[in-house]
Amino acid sequence: MVFDQYVLGVILATVFSFVFFFFTFFGKKTNRASMEVTSNGFVKVSSNNLCEEYTEENTDVVIVGAGVAGAALAYTLAKDGRRVHVIERDLNEPDRIVGELLQPGGYLKLMELGLEDCVDKIDAQKVFGYALYKDGKNTKLSYPLEKFHSDVAGRSFHNGRFIQRMREKAASLPNVRLEQGTVTSLLEENGTIKGVQYKNKAGKELTSNAPLTIVCDGCFSNLRRNLCNPQVDVPSCFVGLILENCNLPYANHGHVILGDPSPLLFYPISSTEIRCLVDVPGQKVPSVANGEMANYLKTVVAPQIPPELLSAFLAAVEKGNIRSMTNRTMPASPQPTPGALLMGDAFNMRHPLTGGGMTVALSDIVVLRDLLRPLRDLNDGESLCNYLESFYTLRKPVASTINTLAGALYKVFCASPDPARQEMRRACFDYLSLGGICSTGPIALLSGLNPRPLSLVLHFFAVAIYGVGRLLLPFPSLKRIWIGIRLILGAAGIIFPIIKSEGVRQMFFPITVPAYYRAPPVL
Repeated sequence: MVFDQYVLGVILATVFSFVFFFFTFFGKKTNRASMEVTSNGFVKVSSNNLCEEYTEENTDVVIVGAGVAGAALAYTLAKDGRRVHVIERDLNEPDRIVGELLQPGGYLKLMELGLEDCVDKIDAQKVFGYALYKDGKNTKLSYPLEKFHSDVAGRSFHNGRFIQRMREKAASLPNVRLEQGTVTSLLEENGTIKGVQYKNKAGKELTSNAPLTIVCDGCFSNLRRNLCNPQVDVPSCFVGLILENCNLPYANHGHVILGDPSPLLFYPISSTEIRCLVDVPGQKVPSVANGEMANYLKTVVAPQIPPELLSAFLAAVEKGNIRSMTNRTMPASPQPTPGALLMGDAFNMRHPLTGGGMTVALSDIVVLRDLLRPLRDLNDGESLCNYLESFYTLRKPVASTINTLAGALYKVFCASPDPARQEMRRACFDYLSLGGICSTGPIALLSGLNPRPLSLVLHFFAVAIYGVGRLLLPFPSLKRIWIGIRLILGAAGIIFPIIKSEGVRQMFFPITVPAYYRAPPVL
């Protein structure tokens, strides 16, 4: 009798355990996150993440802009438990001709942020280095990737596809509120930024309050003047085309042609498309409407293009889908403001020749994330502002190296009637063609894998000295000596003003800056 009761008890316990297990593990549906913009401008997502859900009353951070910097920052801060409100002017897929090449150093930062899957399912292409062309000669420069995982490489893609993937990733977290709207102003109270005023998709005036507002609204930011001293320069414009039905001479490499008057770029943005960017010095480009642009591309640019790409280039010109945009540079010149920060192109821009913008933005996000992680409460604006001054110093080694290299390379790569500048250009090509440390050193700097300012300066002047040596050998003449002197002076005139704008002390001696040692405030 006792044995029968025992058996019955075991059977009942087994049944109840099975029912409990079934409803616990299979009773809830788990849907993959997806992004849908509703009619009122909000993003509706489905997700099974366990982060604290967003409510309007408890926002920790307002982010203005959901481009590469804004979307990546929203995801990063939300993963750390922050409640984030992102306001983006247009949540449709962007269509740009830059922001299409992510250097290997930027991809490493993407991995560090947990966003590496954003380059999946967008037909992104791996990039393993560059091919450099000058006067009919060419040389291949490979990224020094031997010490990294096989997946580490550059990536090139359609900018809009990449941004949409990042937005979807951010919107998949329940503590992120992604909304379409236009921010009109920052809300200030007693010198502290308390949030933003904006118009939603329906045109209604609203406010969003948070202890920290981060402005990432891009190169045309209308809010940066409140938070920095912008000194924007426009050295040139890019004219963009898409080449189809052709292959690059070096597969999975960017191609740079040292043309006249300035460089030409080619790189893959999908398995069937190659982006061509023609640099046009100055702030104006020939008119597309009256045919001047097509004529310029056919008569000035086409003769300088490698034969393998020429027919596809001319077909793209005939097709007529010619885009242009200004190339802007702006050194970081922040005005530390309680309650607010600038990030991305709203904060700092460099010439896009080297494709370093996204690497700088993602590196900045890693620095900011690490600074904010120890803080539970962001409400003491003064203490937080004082602490976050260290951000401007900690970001400098990476950002200033990439910024300086971009500005210096652009000036060296442009054609010039000056014999000293011509020799510097030739010396740069031949120095990179030497191989060994002469190519791996500079390409490691360009790729963001070794962002060391001192290494940049050493290689830059090594190029200049190499050029002088070629001038003086085998027999120096007064003319050659004079050109050599002007070459060295010209090199100094190129790089030193850029270094000065970046900040000599922060760039080379950051540990001597008091803000470098700021400890997290006790909040």
